[in-house]
Amino acid sequence: MSLRFGYTIIFVEDVVKTVEFYEKAFDLKRRSVNPLFAEMETEGVTLAFGANSNERSELPIEFRENHPSVAPAGVQISFIAADVEAAYTAAVKAGAIEVVKPQRMPWGQTISRVRDLNGVLVSLVSQSQS
Repeated sequence: MSLRFGYTIIFVEDVVKTVEFYEKAFDLKRRSVNPLFAEMETEGVTLAFGANSNERSELPIEFRENHPSVAPAGVQISFIAADVEAAYTAAVKAGAIEVVKPQRMPWGQTISRVRDLNGVLVSLVSQSQS
């Protein structure tokens, strides 16, 4: 069996509002968008958003909805940035919630973290120093 990682789908309350936020905060471009599902252009894996209401009707199990008033799920999405400080500043200016300001790690990478308008944890990182 051969699998290929294709999508990261984040369930959100308002798909259109989330797309607009990701355009402003992270300079992503929309590929397609409607009230139930959207995809963003990235240089790698597709980042998509699905409406909570739609997912609740399709999934046979309960899931915890993303919301800024609750702790984020134990997962994050990460964007590689040429200038982490500038990317962090732009995200916060667009409404991202500050979590960790940019800091240089012992292995040489610069990393910062914010939460999006849904409370999803997003890291902004420099290219790996491997």
